[in-house]
Amino acid sequence: MNIQQIIAKKRDKNKLSKEEIDYFIENYTNGAIEDYQAAALIMAIYINGMDEEETTDLTMAMAHSGDILDLSDLRIVVDKHSTGGVGDKVTLILAPIISTLGIPVAKMSGRGLGYTGGTIDKLESIPGYKTSLSIEEFKQNVKEIGISLIGQTLNLAPADKKIYALRDSISATESIPLISSSIMSKKIASGANKIVLDVTYGSGAFMKTKVDAQKLADMMQKIGKLANRETVCILTPMEEPLGKNVGNSLEVIEAVEFLKANMQDDVKEVILELGSYMIKLAEKGDNLEENKQKMLEVIQNGKALEKFKQLVKRQGGDVSFIEDTNKFEKAKYIVPVVAEEKGTIQSLRAEEVGKLSVYLGAGRLKKEDKIDSSVGIVLEKKVGSKVEKGEILAYIHANEEEKANEAVTRLKNLYEII
Repeated sequence: MNIQQIIAKKRDKNKLSKEEIDYFIENYTNGAIEDYQAAALIMAIYINGMDEEETTDLTMAMAHSGDILDLSDLRIVVDKHSTGGVGDKVTLILAPIISTLGIPVAKMSGRGLGYTGGTIDKLESIPGYKTSLSIEEFKQNVKEIGISLIGQTLNLAPADKKIYALRDSISATESIPLISSSIMSKKIASGANKIVLDVTYGSGAFMKTKVDAQKLADMMQKIGKLANRETVCILTPMEEPLGKNVGNSLEVIEAVEFLKANMQDDVKEVILELGSYMIKLAEKGDNLEENKQKMLEVIQNGKALEKFKQLVKRQGGDVSFIEDTNKFEKAKYIVPVVAEEKGTIQSLRAEEVGKLSVYLGAGRLKKEDKIDSSVGIVLEKKVGSKVEKGEILAYIHANEEEKANEAVTRLKNLYEII
């Protein structure tokens, strides 16, 4: 067996055996297969797809490419994962709320992929916050304060870590087998026994249609069942960015505002829907509406914000930035985007807004790219808003004047006003 034969087999639209998939994952993880060979196979999978059996075999091979974390001593651990979106700061908000309600949150998150932001990049915009902890520290944090949010650490699903970065760099992100195996391998390896998946669809998501999102949800539920992980999938539209802020420190600021009860309606809806199911899976309440009320209560009384501060402090972050978000470094240029006509906003293409934030430096075009935490976009007007000529639609946050001016022009064209 060799990698050339495996690449050729998938190139020619044939089904890969479990042994071939195991061979690829093992040898790519240990370095015997080069990046360019892995890229060829990933692209062949992207173009030609995989059936249910192949996808499950790929998931399990990636999950077992390193250690499997045992969190059984934490009782029920419910994990939440989103398939990605623009302006998606849900984990930053939801994790402390759920932890405050007495449900352990032991969560490993990813970095930005393509035009969608990554929770780890956002957390790292908080000065000092450590996203890389030992497994012992990770578990100890959960035991002592009920929460830990880290990046994929040590030797958990190392194959996925390599493939995840590679997919981003070769534009092979929007693929049901690759997305479902990536997500579920991490969930299986990271030890959660109950999983709530936020499956986004629309212009700002990897799945462009609700039909494709449902296919992805079905695939992940089947994998969850095979791996003995109770899995619930909730479909969320992502036609426009979620909330107001797109960018790393900008999204942390919006998350803190939410935990202070200054909530954007669309973010609130997603948070309450996902959280109510997490509470149900954790066996802390079967009534979804009552669960939503419990969540609102810990926001209103300030306990969820205190939990977020506790998390930040525990992982080495400077809590003063959460107490006063004005301390976050601001972009050099903050430029308004002004409406040139009167009317109602009909659409705002999320994917293009995401790409624009990457152009400003908030995401990566290739895996070595450094993130600029301070840049991004703040949307003052979204779909359904009425605007007058001369009114401010948004602000561009940029550190290069040329990019700021270019972004103003591009964003103006992304608003459809009638």
